Amino acid sequence: MDTPSRRTTLTIALCFIVALIEGFDLQAAGTAAAGLRQTFALDPKMMGWVFSAGIIGLLPGAFFGGWIADRIGRKKILIGAVLLFGVFSLSTAYVSTFSSLLLARFMTGLGLGAALPNLIALCAEAVGEQRRGTAISIMYAGVPLGGALAAVVAMLFAEHWQMTFIIGGLVPLLVVPLMVLLLPESSAFRQQQGSVNVARASTGQALFGEDRTRVTLALWLSYFFTLTVMYMLLNWLPSLLLEQGFSKPQAGLVQMLFNIGGALGSLLGGLLLDRCNGIKVVLFVYAGLLAALAGVGLSVGIVPMGIAGFAAGLFVMAAQLVLYALAPPSYPTSVRATGVGAAVAIGRLGSVAGPLAAGQILAAGAGTTGVLLATSPGLVIAALTIISVIARSAPLTVSMEKAKA
Repeated sequence: MDTPSRRTTLTIALCFIVALIEGFDLQAAGTAAAGLRQTFALDPKMMGWVFSAGIIGLLPGAFFGGWIADRIGRKKILIGAVLLFGVFSLSTAYVSTFSSLLLARFMTGLGLGAALPNLIALCAEAVGEQRRGTAISIMYAGVPLGGALAAVVAMLFAEHWQMTFIIGGLVPLLVVPLMVLLLPESSAFRQQQGSVNVARASTGQALFGEDRTRVTLALWLSYFFTLTVMYMLLNWLPSLLLEQGFSKPQAGLVQMLFNIGGALGSLLGGLLLDRCNGIKVVLFVYAGLLAALAGVGLSVGIVPMGIAGFAAGLFVMAAQLVLYALAPPSYPTSVRATGVGAAVAIGRLGSVAGPLAAGQILAAGAGTTGVLLATSPGLVIAALTIISVIARSAPLTVSMEKAKA
């Protein structure tokens, strides 16, 4: 029986599986960095470009993935995106030149970027408003868990970095038939498409119309600075730990703890946002992230570093989840994937800058502490701008509740 409850469960479960694969492929280059560096004789600046090639692909992928999905459906674009990043993740294992490596990572990023706004939109539209944060958090917990699996695979196949990309390519290709058969299209999207008098909004109207300019710009700033830190950690954490004198197994352990913390942080962020004051949640999460980054920069033993890595994963993923949960309700159904996709795309500019800046700072000899200190002002800006979004929506919520009373 195709009940609403069954459709909701199927949507969240399949989106979680895709997010798990996405998390694996997002961190594949970071966990395989040592093998890539040796095979292609890469210096720190070249490694920065390898990391950033995939992230550069995420930007147009996120924007156009959301924009096209508002026109032809979330499910179709998500399936196409999974096919794309599966094929090019697999091809990464077999490239032979630096330029072809960059191309493979760019195309993988294109698919990964197109997937995320549709995962968020599908989960946001599968449940009621009061459970939106929880639904997105359950889905997004797959991303850090996938990253943890990538770290495990890298540890098991330390001498064969190609295996990370082979697994990261074959699994999504095997999941696609399951999505075709079982993943339901968003009912909100189908209802909106069924309306006979729906005028198609331009991109400018979607993002800035109906008094959405301040909210859109605030979301963009928050995404930009938060993703700067997130992708710097995703890509550079193992290398930063090796630079501090930790061994490869120790760096792998901290990376795994970082991702386990991220999975818990994703769940924590959504649950807190659905149950607690949004402004207090943001202050708690971003203050915790700043403290965790200080811990990563100052810890000298494997135990305190493991704790700091776990905390960094927990708080950076909680911050990311808060942003992903706050973006969908800021836009109506007809332009929701466009709005979310644009916010994610702008955030990717920060995620491109993060790994590149880290490579430049390390090459200049500033070390791990210099890299981490450089991210702190941006996190303060991210927290303040997302608080402005919550504060702006609060009076509207209060007035609606008074009207109901």
